[in-house]
Amino acid sequence: MTSYDRPTTDPEASASPHRPAGVAAAAGAPLESGTGSTADGREVTEAALFEAFGGVRGMVETVLPGLLFVAIFTVNKDLHVSAIAALAVSLVLCAVRLVRKDTVKHAVSGVFGVAFGVVFAMMTGNAKDFYLPGMLYTLGLALAYIITTLAGVPLIGLILGPVFKENLSWRTRNPGRKKAYAKASWAWGLILLAKCMILFPLYWWADTTQLGWVLVALKIPPFLLALYLTWMFLVKAPAPIDVFAEMEAQEKAEEAERERQRGQSAAPDAAAADAPHEGPRHRR
Repeated sequence: MTSYDRPTTDPEASASPHRPAGVAAAAGAPLESGTGSTADGREVTEAALFEAFGGVRGMVETVLPGLLFVAIFTVNKDLHVSAIAALAVSLVLCAVRLVRKDTVKHAVSGVFGVAFGVVFAMMTGNAKDFYLPGMLYTLGLALAYIITTLAGVPLIGLILGPVFKENLSWRTRNPGRKKAYAKASWAWGLILLAKCMILFPLYWWADTTQLGWVLVALKIPPFLLALYLTWMFLVKAPAPIDVFAEMEAQEKAEEAERERQRGQSAAPDAAAADAPHEGPRHRR
């Protein structure tokens, strides 16, 4: 068990189950009533979710390459032109983030996704294979959400734990929050699985343009639904335990204890130095 998810045994923490062990509330501990008890808690949750999943800009970067591919292919049926255009716009979006010194993880993942699609489509000569890597990734992600939840370590908690500065403390020290993460992971897994149940039959039976437009249409709505449900579960859950504030408070307490011990050890030496010196007595 790591220091981030160890059970709390501090007497103060036992009176308040959501306060970090040995850390007073003023030292950065979460609110007693949970994240959703105040407007600030709701705003923090919203900001964390948008940071983790890329926000509006991340959604645009996710949709635009596929939209460009299917739009161009619908017009001229040219696989090479469509694939190159999709890859080019992904690279441009990534370059813009680099120039602006923004977070590039979402743009880079988009470039890799589009690149895999281009390689698949070029290798097989089938334009529908441009979408196949993304569909397989969606299926794998759906299964990952479901399997990790069944294993007691819901994936959404692993994703959002560092964002909320709680790391893995929710696993053993915050059961209400673990339950919320489990519900959210079930929501993500089932929604993505339902999306796959629509797309894979179309991959076999529909043509490239039909599959492409349906896939573009299903990019944002399922994502927003899963994101909304995650927000609903988390704002009603107990507040996250800020393990970084815990560690800082613990370091300060240890430093104060060392200072106290140094002061105590220095006191006898100072007393001995201040004592009057008596020389040896001589007999007459």
